[in-house]
Amino acid sequence: MAAEADILTPPQTVAARLALWQEAIDGTVPAKTDGANLLVATWNVRAFSDLTKAWTSGEGVSPKRNFTDVHAIAEVIRRFDVVAVQEVRGNLRGLRYLMKILGPDWAFILTDVTQGKAGNGERLAFLFDTRRVKPSGLACELVVPLQAEAGVSADRLDRQFARTPYAVSFLSSGQTFTLVTLHINYGASAAGRVPELTAIAQWLASWAEREFGWDHNLIALGDFNIDRAGDPLFEAFTSTGLTPAPQLAGLPRTIFDKPGAEHFYDQIAWFTQGQQNRPVLALDVVAGGHVDFVTPLQGEQTLTDLSWHISDHYPLWVEFAVPSP
Repeated sequence: MAAEADILTPPQTVAARLALWQEAIDGTVPAKTDGANLLVATWNVRAFSDLTKAWTSGEGVSPKRNFTDVHAIAEVIRRFDVVAVQEVRGNLRGLRYLMKILGPDWAFILTDVTQGKAGNGERLAFLFDTRRVKPSGLACELVVPLQAEAGVSADRLDRQFARTPYAVSFLSSGQTFTLVTLHINYGASAAGRVPELTAIAQWLASWAEREFGWDHNLIALGDFNIDRAGDPLFEAFTSTGLTPAPQLAGLPRTIFDKPGAEHFYDQIAWFTQGQQNRPVLALDVVAGGHVDFVTPLQGEQTLTDLSWHISDHYPLWVEFAVPSP
């Protein structure tokens, strides 16, 4: 077992593997440029909870995730200014070690565990580089108003969100932006997800109108469990004018996606021109993409094993240009 003090000093073989991984990310994610760009990402890190306190995980060891894996995850996280992370669990050991690896310039804000079976013991979190991004004051969980709970139509949510969406405002290079992250309950059927997606779209539209005077950039991101573009789930999500980042269209969301049959689970979206009384994104979108960790990190593992070491979802990211003063 590795000693606590060794977490920041990987063995030579691990360090060499991580160096190759760093090179791979360098070719995928734009560099941070002070005062010029803002890099925002979302990542559903599968069951991010406990870990095995060693650099390798032996056969049959549980959990499979180990120090090497957390270093690999940290190399992705550190490339961005702020990352919305889904599936952080009640046990925060993995997150604590991740923060140690990221170092003192990094901080996090997260929710408490969502209670109930549908909540799956999950938290929602934001990890951010304090040299580039700072909280600007707002942090809140989104709840369904009581009058909405009384709705009786099939497309209305008749309960609270299974996992309460989380909104936090940040400030970077003089620009204020509010990120709203969520993880829609997958449930027993696609149709069962429509009410939650409709409710979050309506809530965001209403909230955006109330916040219009603050001139905030409002960005929704997370795992929306949308199967594909144009399906009832996608239509529910975009029903109030939320527009998914076009740079992410067609990209695989999970490591199990097949070419030509990609899902739309994870999204980064905002309101666009033509939405009356809603804050239109004032940041120009430069680029967007995902971080493919399968080829560099899979080795001889099965995809299922890799999903427990790293994740079953790819990180998605968008680069915004910061307007000149």
